[in-house]
Amino acid sequence: MNTRRAVGGVVGLAVLLGAAYVARPWLQWLVYGLYTTPTAWVFVPVGLAAVAYFGVSFESSEANRPLGIALGLVVVAVIVLSSVGGLYAQTTLADRTMAGATPTQGLSPADADHPRVVTRNVSDNYAANTLQLSRYRVSNPDVTFRNGTPYWSYALSPDGVRNHFALKQDGTVLVNMSAQNAKVETVRGELEAGIGTAWYNNYRWNVLKQGQYLVDYGDPFMVPHRNESYIAVPYTKPSFHVRALPVPLPYTVPEWGGVALVAPDGSVTDLSPAEARSNPVLRGQKLVPFDLTRERVTATKYRNGILNTLPVVGSHTDEIEVATTPGSGNEQPYLVPTRNGTKYVVAVEPFGDAQGLREVWEIDGRTGEASVYRGPSGESLFGPRKAADYVRQASRTTDWNRFSPAEPLPVAVDGRLYWMVKVVPEGGSGVSYVAFVNAESSNVQETASTAAVEEFLRGNRSAAQSVSDGGPNASAGGPRNATTAGGGNVSLVVEKRAPNGSVVATMTVYENESVSIEPARNGTTAAG
Repeated sequence: MNTRRAVGGVVGLAVLLGAAYVARPWLQWLVYGLYTTPTAWVFVPVGLAAVAYFGVSFESSEANRPLGIALGLVVVAVIVLSSVGGLYAQTTLADRTMAGATPTQGLSPADADHPRVVTRNVSDNYAANTLQLSRYRVSNPDVTFRNGTPYWSYALSPDGVRNHFALKQDGTVLVNMSAQNAKVETVRGELEAGIGTAWYNNYRWNVLKQGQYLVDYGDPFMVPHRNESYIAVPYTKPSFHVRALPVPLPYTVPEWGGVALVAPDGSVTDLSPAEARSNPVLRGQKLVPFDLTRERVTATKYRNGILNTLPVVGSHTDEIEVATTPGSGNEQPYLVPTRNGTKYVVAVEPFGDAQGLREVWEIDGRTGEASVYRGPSGESLFGPRKAADYVRQASRTTDWNRFSPAEPLPVAVDGRLYWMVKVVPEGGSGVSYVAFVNAESSNVQETASTAAVEEFLRGNRSAAQSVSDGGPNASAGGPRNATTAGGGNVSLVVEKRAPNGSVVATMTVYENESVSIEPARNGTTAAG
């Protein structure tokens, strides 16, 4: 009998382990969570061993009460020590980030040829409103570069319950981020392992089976290459540390581990950071995980230790917080093309109610190298939230119940810091205009077209009209007196809109020009 039980136990264990191996992608979150929580390695096995040894049932009885209390203490100990370890992990990350950051006298000059104009919610509308495939939808928006131009990229995922299980991802939708009007491209082609599909056709299933297992995979993004669509998945891995307290306290700190690249045939290539930078498919793409970048900058609030940040007892000396920025569907860090390459930019403010600019962090999107700009000594700069307020104040005739400032970006023009603020209609049907706010003087200048934005970023500040003095400024959608790169004053901006309200084309009319609208002749088509 004992032999049969032993054999049955071995067989049962083998079946259980086999099932766990097959289903390992579904269990990764649990395994990785335990792997990165060293305190659980000691306390959880002790508790489980005690339960197994004593055969404890959790029915109420005097005999089980002491062991139940002991198990409860084990759970509390794991939670408390893990929380303390998490704080020490943040201080270690802060120390590492501060030590590796290069102080700079100014931000990287803006890339005038590829400005970041279209906001996330506007791009969402452009992508969805131009889609002509009934069985698919756009999903998973992220930033992709193509021939140096930034795009909002979307996976072309199956739409509907049946299609979710029956179809595969069918390519990529690209929205030009540097064009104020809707410029949308589609790269078609099925992916054996894609985004937004059932688990057996999903990229994550393949990545967790073919790639590294004990890492934290970040958000995937689409990479078109030679008319095919690849999926890039940056990931972090834990580094282990021990803090010497009355008892040693182990904890983990995230660091960039590499990129998993999923080919159209579903094969996965695991790339180290250096290999990812040299990979031809990923040439020019951002590689550093978004979440790690934000966590690194956020952690610098602990630059003066944990006690400095505590409520009531903390002095909050030099404590910072990532600035909250207006806009829908997108938060810092922002990925911005510059003359020095692709940079994540993060504006931080002093802790509390202050809205001044404390620092601007630039994290290289391909190497992870950090630099920090703190502004000229003795001068005060205001932050992104205040920049949005100045845009509202300057444009007094804009109907701010129908429009809102969004996504203030710090940009350097001729060595000066400006906030580049987009003014977007409610609902995100397009970008009405772009305002530049001088971070020192609060002077607001408006640009009415993409060409004017590019000229301003090249240093031609006459490409925009100053409106800070309350000068003439028509409400959005009506005549505007902004000076554009074409020279002269603009009398009218004509916007051509699709039935859904999105702007598909604009025409700038100067003060010495006129506009006439003629009915179409019979037989006239969109082709001419």
